[in-house]
Amino acid sequence: MIEPRDFIRTRVVADIESGKHTQIVTRFPPEPNGYLHIGHAKSICLNFGVAEEAQGLCNLRFDDTNPEKESQEYIDAIKRDVHWLGFDWAGDIRYASGYFQQIHDFAVQLIRDGHAYVDSQTPEQIREGRGTLSQPGINSPYRERSVAENLDLFARMKAGEFADGAHVLRARIDMAAGNINLRDPILYRIRKIAHHQTGNDWCIYPMYDYTHPISDALEGITHSLCTLEFEDHRPLYDWLLDQLPSLPHPQQIEFSRLNLNYTVTSKRKLKQLVDEQLVQGWDDPRMPTIAGLRRRGYTPESIRNFCEKIGISKTEGTSDVSLLEFCVREHLEGSAPRAMAVLRPLKVVLTNLGEDHHEVITAARHPSLDMGERVLPFTRELFIDRADFAEVPPKGFKRLVPGGEVRLRNAYVIRCDEVIKDAAGEIVELRCHADLATLGANPVDRKVKGVVHWVSAEHSLAAEVRLYDRLFSDAAPDRGDADFKSFINAASLEVLSQARVEPSLATAVAGDRFQFEREGYFCVDAIDSVAGKLVFNRTVGLKDSWGSKGGQA
Repeated sequence: MIEPRDFIRTRVVADIESGKHTQIVTRFPPEPNGYLHIGHAKSICLNFGVAEEAQGLCNLRFDDTNPEKESQEYIDAIKRDVHWLGFDWAGDIRYASGYFQQIHDFAVQLIRDGHAYVDSQTPEQIREGRGTLSQPGINSPYRERSVAENLDLFARMKAGEFADGAHVLRARIDMAAGNINLRDPILYRIRKIAHHQTGNDWCIYPMYDYTHPISDALEGITHSLCTLEFEDHRPLYDWLLDQLPSLPHPQQIEFSRLNLNYTVTSKRKLKQLVDEQLVQGWDDPRMPTIAGLRRRGYTPESIRNFCEKIGISKTEGTSDVSLLEFCVREHLEGSAPRAMAVLRPLKVVLTNLGEDHHEVITAARHPSLDMGERVLPFTRELFIDRADFAEVPPKGFKRLVPGGEVRLRNAYVIRCDEVIKDAAGEIVELRCHADLATLGANPVDRKVKGVVHWVSAEHSLAAEVRLYDRLFSDAAPDRGDADFKSFINAASLEVLSQARVEPSLATAVAGDRFQFEREGYFCVDAIDSVAGKLVFNRTVGLKDSWGSKGGQA
């Protein structure tokens, strides 16, 4: 049962209890002109969530009134994202284009009733005539055309007689209105371009502000939930439906959109990143798109939890991206199996073991959940991470040093006896000694504080590991006084092509998520990881270290 935990749900509960509505119907109405991003996730969770909690319905409707910028690719991606987040829509997918004939017929009705007219001014003249926030607009010289002339011109617009921009259909409301949206807004414009759903059936297309309330009404939407930028459009929404009394009148309610620091959520700017190849596509794991977050390893549960935590309000604000990272880290902590991966391998030779030494060590796949065990082959030659050895250690270093000891995770204590370098002076190998009395036991005569991860040189698997970080290095890359592209983080992607992972990952498939012990959470890449080539994307580190490293995690 729906509970009144925010102002929207409070309104819905009141409408149910008063008998105003016997069934709640909401809708998620994206424009198919780009991929959905994290901001859309909030709207998806709200619209589908309210309907689900109220045992009602939620429609998926594409507001496809601008075919020049729309495509089937975006439609398919949006459907995929909604399903992946865990929601399903009521009945068939809806399209605003499916209502084009009815929307057109209502425009004719508005003309007949004296509420709309054909304006033949240029776009520049119309824009200048609208006035400003402090000055009223001026009436178009074509505002007093007769109903008959308007009907004739509109029919000829539909028939394709005129060029793009020659005429528009405008509502006749009030050019002196304080709300600029009521100053005779444009309802239809001429666009001689094929539509991805209707082909060449139409050469005039309705504007979004005109299409939206009629589509809502035709679908019997009870609560039309919009972000705050549509608050000033609500008087037009209501005016249009008031002039069309045969239609039901949904209630538009606005809520604050999701803004994230270190993030850009303008679809126009995200498309710019894609078009200028500043990222590798809409599903680049650095992108805030749902497709990008999915490919990076985010879970639908973590995104829904994030949307729940930020809540619904009427106040615009900016959420901290660290909260989103916390949500995925929290979910993966309790769901991702463990594995060991050496990202920057350094060979270790255990000199007191024979060349054919092969020992089987088992370890839990998860420390607290029953996920079974994994097998870790232990051999004479191993790899540890280069970061876990220092010839001249910094203060507080608790890993391997010449003459020092560390514990190999789930295995033995080893001591570094010799450092082998190549002709260039680069360290290429460590000669070490394994204390074979320390499997599952501490040394009896000394303390060993450091623990490092490892893999068998012989049995580990080659892998490519992509270390993704925040795409922008500035907390407000979208602010108006600078080019957002100037804040792109040059260190947002590091590719490690020589990584080695434990052999239990041989069966990993696209989308599988793991905690690489001591490294972070990683996901098998859904595009580039194929048979014989393992590619892992870093989803998030084990802890939030962005601030502690001067802006980089």
